[in-house]
Amino acid sequence: MPSTTPDSAPAAPAPVHRREDLDPRRTSRDRSWPPAPQPLPSPVIDNHCHLDFADGEDHLSVEEHVARARQVGVDAMITIGSDLESVRWTADLLASSARPDSLRGGVAIHPNEAALHARGHGHDGEPMIPLEEALAEVDVLVRGPGMVVVGESGLDWFRTSRKDEQARQAQIDAFRFHIALAKETGLPLQIHDRDAHADVLEILDADGAPERTVLHCFSGDVEFARACVERGFFLSFAGTVTFKNAQNLRDALADVGLDRVMVETDAPFLTPVPYRGRPNSSYLVPLTMATIAEVTGTDLERACRAVRERTLEVYGWPEA
Repeated sequence: MPSTTPDSAPAAPAPVHRREDLDPRRTSRDRSWPPAPQPLPSPVIDNHCHLDFADGEDHLSVEEHVARARQVGVDAMITIGSDLESVRWTADLLASSARPDSLRGGVAIHPNEAALHARGHGHDGEPMIPLEEALAEVDVLVRGPGMVVVGESGLDWFRTSRKDEQARQAQIDAFRFHIALAKETGLPLQIHDRDAHADVLEILDADGAPERTVLHCFSGDVEFARACVERGFFLSFAGTVTFKNAQNLRDALADVGLDRVMVETDAPFLTPVPYRGRPNSSYLVPLTMATIAEVTGTDLERACRAVRERTLEVYGWPEA
């Protein structure tokens, strides 16, 4: 018999990953949930989070994440599945009657996962299906109910050595596959770009970027931000924009203004200041929005309205 919530409604599936499995600090960090910030004066959408990951002393359910977010003015969320297990989990959640109305999603094979599929095994030696098979599964599942984006896909030269030609080529091949898939389906594309700015732009220029292209968790400087905006891309800022050592992000945000800007958490990662390192969830978006408003010299309500307008423009959901 399927599990149910206390009111007998179907329950969303439990997360399939734990942040501790990827965090070198494991359980030594503060895993308590930060307090809820003051509600936003106008609602916004968290356009990138990972509800397939559990974190915190008490693991929140999908329903609890959504409820906490709604209480502070984050009235919609997009959850992203970026490895094959999470891709399947996301597709199952979005297709189920347990999906909250305020939740949509997207799927892709993350560039670091693409390298592992090409190698044929994971970090612990577990076998993985060929990259072509994993991408074929994404091709099917991204066309399912509740899907509003292809992503995250792109290039990650931080974790992949420039000497590892097989891994680098796998990332490039997967990136080009997802670019074509976004154009074929008419969905926007969310890009993962880590230490690969020039190569990301080169591939997008060569292949032709989808009409709606988003630099998820924007990590560049003013020059890169200008290059993206000139191409019609959108920049999504996460909690990193609040970090003390991220003046380059604030400079980029100040330079481009709000015309092409959205907000995200990348939860459970990248928790904004003053709770950096603790669990993250969509209910903490107001902390990042406060920085976005301050950096752009905009009052918070106007900043929220602008960010929401951009998000609706990109994803066409929820309806205005």
